[in-house]
Amino acid sequence: MAFLGGNNNQLTGMGEIEEELKHFPRTGAATSNLSAMDFWLLVDSGYQPLGFVLGNSVMSMGISGGIATAFKGLQRGELKQLTQLMYAARELSLQRMKAEADALGADSIVNVQVEIIHRSEEIMEVVATGTAVRKVSDPSGRQVTLQVK
Repeated sequence: MAFLGGNNNQLTGMGEIEEELKHFPRTGAATSNLSAMDFWLLVDSGYQPLGFVLGNSVMSMGISGGIATAFKGLQRGELKQLTQLMYAARELSLQRMKAEADALGADSIVNVQVEIIHRSEEIMEVVATGTAVRKVSDPSGRQVTLQVK
């Protein structure tokens, strides 16, 4: 695996980066939810992005669960059935996302995001997304300075 600015060379302009990219190994396209800066920092750290991974689960409380929760909602306190359902849906989504990453040969998943979508009063979907990565080399050791605007 090659690094941008290998041998601890410092890249100072877009032209230098473009020249480095000409010698960068081509491993095919990989989808990702990373920004360009995140992608570059990941590669510079010795990781190879493998692809965008997703896991989801759609859960229904069922008609009786929905009615029971609605009545409990009239009182104060936690709606334990709904809380347990949300935790189960999240865990299942994360497991499915991890299975996709494992199938790609990933060591880890970065930039994981979990979204809960209420489809109706009885149905919710939990979607977990991230980018599967694999460690392929040591970090470049180049000092990185980020400018925050």
